[in-house]
Amino acid sequence: MSGRSMCALVLLLLGVSGSSAQQGAWRRDILSPRGPYVEDLEEYEWTTWFNVDHPGGRGDYEQLEAIRFYYRARVCAVPEAIEARTTNWVPAASTGEIVHTDKAIGFWCINDEQPAGKNCSNYAVRFLCTRDVRASAKPSWGPWSDWSACPANCGEVAVQKRSRTCSSRSNHRGQQCSGPAVEGRMCQGPDCSGCNLQCSMGRVNAECYACTCADHTLLGTVRSTGGLPAPGAAILRSGAGSAPTLRSDSSSGALAKEPRLLTVSDHNGHFRILGMCPDGNSSLTIRLANHAPLDVTVPTSTEHTSVLHVKLERAKKPIVMKNPESKARREGQTTAFCCKVSGAPEPTDFQWYHNGSLLDSSVVSYDSTLVLRNLRMDQAGEYYCRASGPAGAVKSKPATLTVIGQEEASCEPNPESHLIRLPHDCYQNQTDSFYYDVGRCPVSTCVGQLDNGIRCKDTVSYCCGVAKMVEKQIQCQGYELPTMVVTECGCKKCVETKAIVRGRAVAADTGEPMRFGHIFMNGVRVSRTGYKGTFSIQVPPDTERLVLTFVDNMQKFVNTTKVLPFNHKGGAVYHEIKLLRKKAPVTLLSTNTNTLELGEVAGQEPMASIEVPPNSFFRENGEVYVGNVQASVTFLDPRDVSTAAAAQSDLNFVGSEGDTLPLRTYGMFSVDFRDEEAGEPLNAGEVKVKLDASQVTMAEHRDNMMLWSLNPETGLWEEEGHLKMEKKRRGKREERTFLIGNMEIRERRLFNLDVPENRRCYVKVRVFRSERFMASEQVEGVVTSLINMEPTPGYSSNPRAWGRFDSVITGPNGACLPAFCDDQKADAYTAYVMANLGGEELEAVASSPKLNPNSIGVPQPRLGVLNYKRTDHDDARVKKTAFSINLAKPSPNNAEEANGPIYSFENLKECEEAPFNAPHFRFFRVEGDRYDYNTVPFNEDDPMSWTEDYLSWWPKPMEYRACYIKVKLNAPHEINVRSRNMGGTHPRTVGQLYGIRDTRSIRDMEQGPALSAVCLEFKCSGMLYDQDRVDRTLVKVIPQGSCRRDSVTPMLQEYLVNHLPLAVNNDTNEFTMLAPLDPLGHNYGIYTVTDQDPRTAKEIALGRCFDGTSDGTSRVMKSNEGVALTFTCGDKEVTRTSVFQQLQNAQAGGQGGQGSSSVVMTSGRNGNGQPRSNRRQRGGGASGNGRGNNNNNRRRSTRNPVRNARA
Repeated sequence: MSGRSMCALVLLLLGVSGSSAQQGAWRRDILSPRGPYVEDLEEYEWTTWFNVDHPGGRGDYEQLEAIRFYYRARVCAVPEAIEARTTNWVPAASTGEIVHTDKAIGFWCINDEQPAGKNCSNYAVRFLCTRDVRASAKPSWGPWSDWSACPANCGEVAVQKRSRTCSSRSNHRGQQCSGPAVEGRMCQGPDCSGCNLQCSMGRVNAECYACTCADHTLLGTVRSTGGLPAPGAAILRSGAGSAPTLRSDSSSGALAKEPRLLTVSDHNGHFRILGMCPDGNSSLTIRLANHAPLDVTVPTSTEHTSVLHVKLERAKKPIVMKNPESKARREGQTTAFCCKVSGAPEPTDFQWYHNGSLLDSSVVSYDSTLVLRNLRMDQAGEYYCRASGPAGAVKSKPATLTVIGQEEASCEPNPESHLIRLPHDCYQNQTDSFYYDVGRCPVSTCVGQLDNGIRCKDTVSYCCGVAKMVEKQIQCQGYELPTMVVTECGCKKCVETKAIVRGRAVAADTGEPMRFGHIFMNGVRVSRTGYKGTFSIQVPPDTERLVLTFVDNMQKFVNTTKVLPFNHKGGAVYHEIKLLRKKAPVTLLSTNTNTLELGEVAGQEPMASIEVPPNSFFRENGEVYVGNVQASVTFLDPRDVSTAAAAQSDLNFVGSEGDTLPLRTYGMFSVDFRDEEAGEPLNAGEVKVKLDASQVTMAEHRDNMMLWSLNPETGLWEEEGHLKMEKKRRGKREERTFLIGNMEIRERRLFNLDVPENRRCYVKVRVFRSERFMASEQVEGVVTSLINMEPTPGYSSNPRAWGRFDSVITGPNGACLPAFCDDQKADAYTAYVMANLGGEELEAVASSPKLNPNSIGVPQPRLGVLNYKRTDHDDARVKKTAFSINLAKPSPNNAEEANGPIYSFENLKECEEAPFNAPHFRFFRVEGDRYDYNTVPFNEDDPMSWTEDYLSWWPKPMEYRACYIKVKLNAPHEINVRSRNMGGTHPRTVGQLYGIRDTRSIRDMEQGPALSAVCLEFKCSGMLYDQDRVDRTLVKVIPQGSCRRDSVTPMLQEYLVNHLPLAVNNDTNEFTMLAPLDPLGHNYGIYTVTDQDPRTAKEIALGRCFDGTSDGTSRVMKSNEGVALTFTCGDKEVTRTSVFQQLQNAQAGGQGGQGSSSVVMTSGRNGNGQPRSNRRQRGGGASGNGRGNNNNNRRRSTRNPVRNARA
C-alpha cells in the first residue's frame, strides 16, 4: 500500500476526510478513538500525548508550533494525522463540544463557540508520524506561499495558512525537511453590524463592548508597595476597546482587545466607577508607574455599592536567571543557546547577538532560545541575548561557541609546559635548577560524545584533560623520586566540582561578630552565622550572581546585602563581611516636620539630610500613623575610607539598553522607622532628600546625581529619582546650594546617592605563592579588591574620600579589577588594591627603599606614571598588604600602554587573556616553612586539575579529607620533619609513593626553648579513585638529624595494634604506621577533617592540631596538647643542610632558571640571637605538586598573631 493511500486510510479511521483536514473547520464529529489498524502499521507510530495549554482564557489551544517549542525532538516535521482526547480520556468526538484541528497547525477549542454556560474541556493531542527507518540526505525547503484568505465569519476567529514544499518527497522522517510544511496564524472576521453580546446582569452598553448596571457603584482604593496611597493609578476595563487588536495571550494565543481607561485614582488613591456590573466576570486592569500591572475581577454582589481594595507590587526589572552556556560543536552539528529572564511584567522581546552584531530574525528565528543548525566555522564566537519589556531591558553574559572541523582534534593533544619544584635533595643538573616539567592540559570545553539533540544545557560536560601519563624516575641524592608526567591530552568528562563561600560577618568598627544571624538568598533563609560570626554556604548549581543578605536578630547591625564573587570552577572562597552598626534611634513626632542629618566624619559638615513632612508615616496596611516614631538612620560616609569594605552590594545598575553599569557613591543610608509602642515597622511617603552641593566636587556629577534603592534579591541598584539644584538660605547671610529629590520609604530601606560613571578601566593583578613570581606558582581563588578614591589633583576634594569598592576572584590567569580612570590626568583617579586568601591578607611587592620594576611586574616609564606605592612606603610600621596607584587610562595610540597593567573598559577580554609576560601588579603569599610533593600533579586552587589515578593524593574531587599527626620534639633547636606516604594495602599502589610532606617544627616559648612541635600532614587512608577498595596508607614520620623516638600515645598504639596489619617499627629514628581508617581525635594525636574544598579541610585540621583539641582552633602551637609522637633530638645541631635551609638559599631562576648550590649553616636562633617566636605554618601551603617555599627566617605567615602584634 502506498504512503498516500495509507494516509487516507488513517484519516478515515479518525473519521475525517482528506478535504476537511485541509479546511481546518471540523465540528463535533471530527475525531474518533484510534482504531486497532493504526497500531499495527509498521511504517507509522503515534507520538506521546501532549498537553501544553489549559481551557482558561479564550479556550484550549494545543498548537503544533507551541508543542515543538517545548518538545522539539518528539514530533515529526510533517505529521500524517492528529488525535485529540480530554485529560479524562474522553475522545474529542464524544464530548459534544465544537473543536477545530489541522494536522499542520494543531488543535483548538474556543470557549465562545460552546453552548451557553459551558467552556472547553482540557484536551491532550498526539500525532501520527512515519518511522525513521534510514538516514537521509539533507533536503531543503522551497519558498513560502502567500497567506490564504481568512475564512472567519463576522465576529469570529479562524486560521489562515501558508505552505512550502520540501525538495525530498520521501515519507520517512529521516529524509524529510526539518520544520513545518504549513504555518497558520490567527485572523479575525469582519465586523458584525449587530451586537451579539449577552449579559447575565444589566444590559449591553451603546458601544456593545461591556455590560452596564446603572444602579451599581464601584468604590476602590489603590495602594502602592508598602501600603502607601497610590495617586494617579489608571483604572482600565480589561478586554474592552473600540477596536480589537491582534495580541497573543500568554496562555492561549487568543485575540484580545486593548483595555479602555475608565478613571484615575485621586491623591488618596481612591477611585469611583458608575455602572460596573458585579457579575463576577467584569475585569479591571490597574496600572501605576514603576509598579507591575494588576488584573482584578469585580466580585459578585447583589448590593448597590461594592468596595474593591487593590495593592500593587513594585515592578521587577528584568534579571537574567540563567545565562547561555559556552559550548563546543563540530561543523555540521546543531546547538542551542538559552536565555532565562524573569521580571514583572515578564519580558516580551528577545534579541540575540553574535560577536556584538544583532542576528537577523528573518534569517534565524529565535525567542528566548537560539537554535543554530548545520554549524559553519564562521558561526564560532560569542553569543548573548537581550531581553526587554515594559519594566526595562537586560543583557546576558556572553557564551562562547567553538566550532571544530569534522576531522580536527577536539583538544590539543600536546600538553603545555608546567614546572614543579622538587625536594631539596633533588637538584637537576640537566636544567641546573630544582624544577621539573611534568606538563599539564589546559581546562577548556571540548566536543566529546554528544548527540545532535537540541538542549539548553548539555547533559554531560566535556573538558580537555589528561589522556595519558607516564611515570618518570627523578634522580635525587641517594634515591629515585617517582613522578607522573602528562604525555597526551584528550577530551574527557569534566570533573564535577562544588563552589563554596565561607567567611565571617563582623562589625566594621570593632570586629564584633554577628552571632547567630540569618543569611538570606532570593528571600529564603539558607544559613546562619555561628557564635564567632562564621558561615559556610554551598553555591547552588547554575548560580551566576551570588547575592546574600545578612540579617542581625539582635538589631545591632544594619541588614547588609552583598554580592559575593565565587570560583565558578569549584572550591572555597573566603569573604570577610563588614557590617555597619545601627545608629541609635531618635524619637520623632509624626505630626511635625522632622529633619535627620547624614554625616559621620567628626569636624565636618553633614553631607546630606532627609526631611519627613508632617503626617507622612503609614502603617503596613496603609493607615496614617499618629504618635511617636523611633527613627534610626545609619549613614555610610564615603569621606571615611575605612567604611569602603562595608559598602552594600557591588554598586552596579542595569541601564536602559540592558548593560550592567557602575555607580560612584556619595553616601548610602539605611532607614528604620518604628512605632514607639508596638515596634511595628512604619513606611513614609514624600520624604525629601537634600545633598550639600559643595560635597559634590566634580561639576559634571551635579547634573547627573540620582537617588537609588537597593533590590535585595538581585543586589542591583534601581533608580528612585533625580536630584535637582536648589538654593537655600541658612541664617541671614549664608546661602548654600543643595541637590534635592523626593522618595518614598516603603519595603526597601537602603538608599544610595550616586552618579553613573563612564570613565572605566580594568587593572590586571596576579597572586603568587612566593617572591619567585613564576607562572606555575600563581594562586587561584584569592579575593582581590580595589577601592576607587575621589579625584584629587585638579579637584577641590577630600583626598580620603572613596567612590567605589570592587572585588574579583583570581583565576588561572589572575584577575581584572574594574576601576574608574581618566585619560586627561594620570593622577585624577587613584586606588588602593589589596588581596585576601582565606582571611589572610597577602603581601604586595615593596616600593621602598628602591623601586624594582621587575619585581612589581610593570616596566618603566609606565610604572612611574602610575606612581606605585606600597602602604608602608612612607612608614615602615604600616602593614604591607596593599598598594596605591594612579589610574591613568591607556592611550589607544600607544602600544605599550595598551598592553597593561591598566586596560580600557572595551578591552576586558584582552585583560583576561593577557599573556604572563604582559605588565601586571603582584601579590605574594608569605607561607610558613613547609614543602609539599605529589606524585600525581594537582593544584588545590583548581579542583578541575584533578586526575583519575590510583596515586592521586586526593582520591575524590568533591570530597577532600585532610589528615595531620602531631609530633612533639625535645630539642634545643627547631627540627624539620618529613612524612613519606606510600601505598600500604591496596594491590595497585602497595609500595608506591603518593607524596612527601616536609614541615619545620615550631618552638613553644611558654614551655621553654628546648621544646617544639609540628603538625605534619599525611595521606589519609580510604577508598581510592575507583571506589572499589580501601588502601591504608603506609606513613613514615622521619625527623631530620639525630633523633630518637621516645613514645607513642597509648590510645594510638592500642588502635594500631587492634587494627591489623601492624607496620614494623624497628627503627627508633622514625615512626611507621598504616594510617587509621577512622577519623580519630586529639586523644590519639590524629586530626582528620573532610570538606568540599581541600584548602578549607587543611585549614580546619591544622587549627585543631595546633590547639590539641577535636573541635577547637588555635593560631599558636600548644606543644603539650593532643600529641601522638614524641622524639628527643641530640644537643648537637644538624650538620647536613636542612630542607628549608636548602630552599631558602637556592637561587631558583624563572621557569626552569638557574639554581645555586651554595649552603649557609643556620642555628635555631634568628639574626638577633634571639630564639624564634611561635609561628604557624597555616594556609593552603603549596597546594600544587611540589610547590615549596624559600622564604628566609625573617618572614613567617602573616596570620601569626605574635608577629602581627609585634608589628
